[in-house]
Amino acid sequence: MSVRAFLPKPVPREAIAHLLEVASRAPSGTNTQPWKVYVLQGASRNNLVDKVCAAHDAGRADPALAAARKPAYDYYPTNWVSPYIDRRRENGWGLYGLLGITKGDKDKMHAQHQRNFRFFDAPVGIMVTIDKVLGRGSLVDCGMFLQNLMVAARGHGLDTCPQAAWVDYTDIVLPHVGAGDNEMLVCGLSLGYADPADKVNTFHTPREPVANFTTWLE
Repeated sequence: MSVRAFLPKPVPREAIAHLLEVASRAPSGTNTQPWKVYVLQGASRNNLVDKVCAAHDAGRADPALAAARKPAYDYYPTNWVSPYIDRRRENGWGLYGLLGITKGDKDKMHAQHQRNFRFFDAPVGIMVTIDKVLGRGSLVDCGMFLQNLMVAARGHGLDTCPQAAWVDYTDIVLPHVGAGDNEMLVCGLSLGYADPADKVNTFHTPREPVANFTTWLE
């Protein structure tokens, strides 16, 4: 599950390195292993949070700034259709309803969205990139790498939240982490120990039954 509230408890570097080693066993087309990982802790993490939150606030004050931002790639469709838009709305209503954020409450919506850019208070932020020369299949490979990392984290008592929201701020993230001009930001990831007292972590997204997405052929 995506955890959206973390404890300030630090995560040892050795533990993170072990998780990344486990994740690196993810399959990839012809063993290209396209992922590149940047781990942010301490001052580096906090400085990135400050930069992106400032840009997020500036975009709200001047919508033209927000509109000018171009994501690294099209994570979401340009035109939403059913059933995907229905699931998206259900997810948003469920989360915001739990938090008491009503439609039109722009201040609370902005603040909740900005929680992404604070890594939901997780002490570890991770950025994953790939080389721009690679094809779309490498995004599938990165997805398997991320899934390995997330499952391994749970096995070690840690939690995560994969975040596409960072892609809108690739112009800030990539220079901050020292990425090359040839790199494309795939996503960010929050890593740490879940806060069991925060009600946001009681939110579990629904799933379609197997019968709805499976065709059996014999």
